[in-house]
Amino acid sequence: MERIREASPRLKARIAGVFYLLAVLTAVSGETFFRGRLSHTAGLTAVACFVVVTLALYSVFEPVNRGLSLLAVFSNLVGLGFEALRLNPWGVDIAMAFHGLYCLVIGYLAFRSTFLPRIPGALMAFAGLAWMTTVLSPLAKYLSPYNVALGFLGEGSLMLWLLVMGVDVQRWKER
Repeated sequence: MERIREASPRLKARIAGVFYLLAVLTAVSGETFFRGRLSHTAGLTAVACFVVVTLALYSVFEPVNRGLSLLAVFSNLVGLGFEALRLNPWGVDIAMAFHGLYCLVIGYLAFRSTFLPRIPGALMAFAGLAWMTTVLSPLAKYLSPYNVALGFLGEGSLMLWLLVMGVDVQRWKER
């Protein structure tokens, strides 16, 4: 456990990027290509991958604001719980609403950090707002496909940055 805690922030960011990519690929393939039990298995795999992303990004963004980082973790874990159980009370995609809050907070933290560029952070925050439209189903349908495109653009930009570049370790240590 101590070795994980002492790992480089760049490594943690890249691990988050890898598991982010795995989560997206398994979620999309589970929704698009698979049916029945295989679709459910792909969904649970995506949830497990996103738990890793959530915990890794907490470690990365904790120096920016510990309280907001904890809020992001709590929000995403609750949303992932709804997703794993496939609970959609009253036809509302609660999981995406909690994920939207997660994206909004992570986007803000990335924007405020000095160890990541501001543009992926801003796009991630906008992705969060786009995903939060799922709380109001008519609004989400009205904004579709623009809200979905904005969500994928925002999350994709941060995911790719983490995967390819990681974080500026020198600036991370200064926080």
